[in-house]
Amino acid sequence: MLTGGGRFLDDLGRDALAAAFVRSTVAHGRVTDVDVSDALDVDGLVAIYTYEDLAAADAEQGTRVAEALPLLIPHPALTHGRTGFALARDEVKYMGEPVVMVVATDRYVAEDVAGRIRVSYETLPAVVGIEQARDGAALVHADVPGNVAAHLVQEVGDARAALAAAPHVLDLDLDVERSACTPLEGKGVLARWHADEGRLQLWSSTQTSTGVRAAVAAKLGLPLVKVDCITPDVGGGFGVKIVHPWPEEVLVPWAARLLGAAVKWTEDRREHFVSSAHERRQLQRVRVGFDDDGRLLGLDVTLWHDNGAYTPYGIIVPIITATQLLGPYKPGAYRVEFTSLYTNTVIVTPYRGAGRPQGVYAMERAMDAIAKYLGKDRAEVRATNFIRPDEFPYDQGLTFQDGRPLIYDSGDYPQMLEKLKALVGWDDFPALRQQATAQGRRVGIGIACYVEGTGVGPYEGAHVQVETSGRVNVAIGLTTQGQGHETAFAQIAADVLGVRIEDVHVTSGDTRRFGYAVGTFASRAAVMSGNAVGLAAGKVREKALRIAADALEVSASDLEIVDGDIRVKGAPTTHIPLKTVAVLSNPLRYAFDASAAAATQFAGGGSPDAPPVAEDDEPGLEGTDYYSPVRSTFASGMHAAVVETDPETAEIRVLRYCVVHDCGTLVNPMIVEGQVHGGVAQGVGGALYERIAYDENGQILNASFMDFLMPYSTEVPTIETDHLETPSPLNPLGIKGAGEAGVIPGMAVFASAIEDAEGLTVRRMPISPSELYDLRTAGGG
Repeated sequence: MLTGGGRFLDDLGRDALAAAFVRSTVAHGRVTDVDVSDALDVDGLVAIYTYEDLAAADAEQGTRVAEALPLLIPHPALTHGRTGFALARDEVKYMGEPVVMVVATDRYVAEDVAGRIRVSYETLPAVVGIEQARDGAALVHADVPGNVAAHLVQEVGDARAALAAAPHVLDLDLDVERSACTPLEGKGVLARWHADEGRLQLWSSTQTSTGVRAAVAAKLGLPLVKVDCITPDVGGGFGVKIVHPWPEEVLVPWAARLLGAAVKWTEDRREHFVSSAHERRQLQRVRVGFDDDGRLLGLDVTLWHDNGAYTPYGIIVPIITATQLLGPYKPGAYRVEFTSLYTNTVIVTPYRGAGRPQGVYAMERAMDAIAKYLGKDRAEVRATNFIRPDEFPYDQGLTFQDGRPLIYDSGDYPQMLEKLKALVGWDDFPALRQQATAQGRRVGIGIACYVEGTGVGPYEGAHVQVETSGRVNVAIGLTTQGQGHETAFAQIAADVLGVRIEDVHVTSGDTRRFGYAVGTFASRAAVMSGNAVGLAAGKVREKALRIAADALEVSASDLEIVDGDIRVKGAPTTHIPLKTVAVLSNPLRYAFDASAAAATQFAGGGSPDAPPVAEDDEPGLEGTDYYSPVRSTFASGMHAAVVETDPETAEIRVLRYCVVHDCGTLVNPMIVEGQVHGGVAQGVGGALYERIAYDENGQILNASFMDFLMPYSTEVPTIETDHLETPSPLNPLGIKGAGEAGVIPGMAVFASAIEDAEGLTVRRMPISPSELYDLRTAGGG
């Protein structure tokens, strides 16, 4: 990657035709006319398609491309789930929805043609924002009363009775604005149709190659075995690429098959802003009851979630918010209710953190409010409410996003807090503040704690093969977007097999190599595929020791593998190389090299009365296995930040950022550090910079990097980290996930620190200098 050797989607298919899209310029309207007359004479134009063309193709070819896109994750509470079409049918629901597809000889021509196509709309009232959706005066979908997609209540105990009896009760109204993940590489699809084989090959910048393969096969009416989906190098995913199929992932393969030519589409930056997924937007009402020590007695939370125009990914985000809100605490009685609402805006699906930043924000704001009300130390109030180490496994009594019980498997939250306090110098901060105040500076310290459900099922698998050269091939179904899978999974295989990591080669995201998988999301890769690789490598190891034991005439239990050599324990001169065992594992008729010659039928060895391959065996030194968990593992962490706010400009500067994290067994500490650092950068963005702004007509006002702010490296602080390892008892390797850890408490920890520096109340995130200035002027939040 660093030397330019990466192969991303747009590096492929240089000979392919190019697709471009005409997208809706209104947030809500009926399509009354599509005028292509000015576009037809452009040199290089190949085809123009509208929804009517999709419907006609379905009728003629038996495809299903004109049907609504799938609702990927149904849920009983999602009573009015709605999805869009690959190209708009009659009505558009958000600015940026695809209406027309153009195919041309290159992207420049395709864009020119798209610019000449005129789409006329009968404008309908646009529903923008939770407040307007909740009002219900205008509807996004005419058949969805009150714009309510879903409504869900979960309760443990009688929260309202507990609140009525509590000595102290606080009410908080909180607001989290809409944001968007912005991977360096947008979405992209390349498709080739091989008519002689009836085979479709597609490449997609996706987080789930097997999911895209299945969806496209279903839409195009193709046998699954006739569709290959390959994920090349991916320049970031962050959740937006777990949604599938995107309209383009259906349309590009469909056009390639129809035209008998390779077709490619790569998303430009503006397209990503106006047609890919957003996240974060919620209104929250928190009512918390507690005693004189700050101990929680009752918690009643109401959430309103903006899910945008459609719900292709179900209601996973608000479910996660509602359940992960509890963090490392015992809430007493708990009631949570959420309403997921339609708006005429871009769809909302998981963005790194996936509902957890909002939930942690709600709980940690409540913890700070309790501490302020009682005049207690914020860390002390948190410690008072921690689940204790001897209480694991701890059942919170709720149902998590995977449909399984919300049972924490392991952790040590008190020790983690002590580590964080020591790392950031929590107890010494009052003296530092006093010194800063004397210098005319405003500084504050914040803290936030979280628990993260990781490793959600249903399964992942792996195939491990040892070649006669000693090379070890590992194939997994997951895709990778820069998480270091090639290194971490090679480590696991190398450790189990006793070989050098340099000899292990990992392939991911290629359905030709491994066809059964779920995807890379929800901090699940290390837990799921890591354990699958370990199990598959264990099968290979067991077979290798059995074959070696026969060859060396010893017991398999007396053997060990060291640096690719199987040897007798305590007698290393009695040995056989693992690559030789790979030769012996595959009886051959033909010799094509020196190694193969040793395995041919006249090479000797083996009983003439037994078949070359035993009835319960198969040739080759390889194995496949799957890991399927009973339920999720639960990682945890605590962050602390020290900020300085400028007395005049209200600019916010991060002076220190400290992280203590527990993801169970650390496979590769450097990779975990990298994951935490990347997450913290996005947490900084989500707290201080990133927001999507819509006007009252549903027009995005900041659909470019000139207006949508992200932190540069100059805005991301040096990150100080420490680790705690409480291995999960739920999987063989004791792993918990780490991918989203860094971003989860970002809004909460910065709200805490800014509030501490200013003596004001922060209730809305992200917060800009101008908003902080307005808070100062108003005297509070």
